[in-house]
Amino acid sequence: MKLIIQIPCYNEEVALPVTLSQLPTHIDGIDEIEVLISDDGSTDRTVEIAKEYGVKHIITATHHRGLAKTFIVGIEKSIALGADIIVNTDADNQYCADDIEKLVKPILEGTADIVIGARPIKDIKSFSPFKKFLQYFGSKVVRLISSTYIDDVPCGFRAFSKEAALSINVFDNYTYTIETVIQSRTKGLHVLSVPIRVNSSFRKSRLVKNIFSYVQKNSFTILRMFIIYRPFRFFAFIGSLVILSGLILLGRFLILYFLQDGNGHIQSLIISSILIITGFQTIVFGVLADLLSINRKLVEDVQVRVKRLENK
Repeated sequence: MKLIIQIPCYNEEVALPVTLSQLPTHIDGIDEIEVLISDDGSTDRTVEIAKEYGVKHIITATHHRGLAKTFIVGIEKSIALGADIIVNTDADNQYCADDIEKLVKPILEGTADIVIGARPIKDIKSFSPFKKFLQYFGSKVVRLISSTYIDDVPCGFRAFSKEAALSINVFDNYTYTIETVIQSRTKGLHVLSVPIRVNSSFRKSRLVKNIFSYVQKNSFTILRMFIIYRPFRFFAFIGSLVILSGLILLGRFLILYFLQDGNGHIQSLIISSILIITGFQTIVFGVLADLLSINRKLVEDVQVRVKRLENK
């Protein structure tokens, strides 16, 4: 059983030595532990430091592509290197490396395909009350959309079985955390949360440069993933609201029609007709989008089969 710990990096020369020095060298049930550095075009000594610490597997990008792309490149390389389990952790030593064993254990036992760490959000002093609320609220929304029970959706400290890693597709350029949770349910993967510990941060989060920008980008990601992976539910919900509005106006027209002997208020009838027709059209769009979603799933199934053949 081979475990690869992949670490996406971008200008981490200060924190990386500490992160590497704390990684486990032995875990019960694991025969081999290897480290993969996925460098996202660093301009400092990140790559040199990784080599100095004996990291054998290093991917270097020619330019800065962002966390999501760096993550998926690392996943693909880990599969090619023969990983049975892949653990993703941050280079800034945010997560307690000793808890990697907690992430790996459910996969070894066959009770989960993806295991995501749940940080003690309430106890993290560097998080403002507003950020804590956003973390809680965002995870709640994603749980509702994905029908999963993940306590800390934005947490990047997670483990993947080989089968789960083969199934993953990341379309978003900003982050992979939300998308992988939402698509896991549609792919029939079992996702589990386990409590983990955190360390003091070396730096501020690069994803949360501005809290309002962070909210905007994550909201767009959630909406986009909902449309991609739950198209009928999304369009049916919107269409139903529009139809309901039309029915309310229609009811108003009928009440006034009979109470006032049919005089006036024809505008309510016109608007209600437009709304009802628009609502039904939106639901039809949902059916068409769902058919496209089924076609995408078939293509992804073929993609997974090809990946399995390539990595036998």
